[in-house]
Amino acid sequence: MIDFSKDTVFKLTPCKPKDIAPTVQPIIIPGEQIMSSFKAVRDFVVFTNKRLIAVNVQGMTGKKKDFTSLPYNKIQAFSIETAGTFDLDAELDLWFSGLGNVRLEFRGSDIRAIGQLIATHTL
Repeated sequence: MIDFSKDTVFKLTPCKPKDIAPTVQPIIIPGEQIMSSFKAVRDFVVFTNKRLIAVNVQGMTGKKKDFTSLPYNKIQAFSIETAGTFDLDAELDLWFSGLGNVRLEFRGSDIRAIGQLIATHTL
């Protein structure tokens, strides 16, 4: 499992869902759709209509991957922080029942759209 106790687990930029879909498709359930995706250097995060999937690519070859599934129905609270003039990073904080706080940091993303996606599936 990814260590979410770090200050920031990922610094993410938008990527095309079709680029990462083959990697996560085997764990997508019937009726689940990829809504948006974001990539770091090797790791990535996928927002579906049911959960957040964090993928940690491990090892030299990248063949080993850790998939962490965070269902929206376990979110107790969330917070978004938009980018500013000098601080260009936007942040999403999620508090999960039984897990605690998860922080994701985004660059070049409309964090408000992500906040709406989370709100739609949690409120």
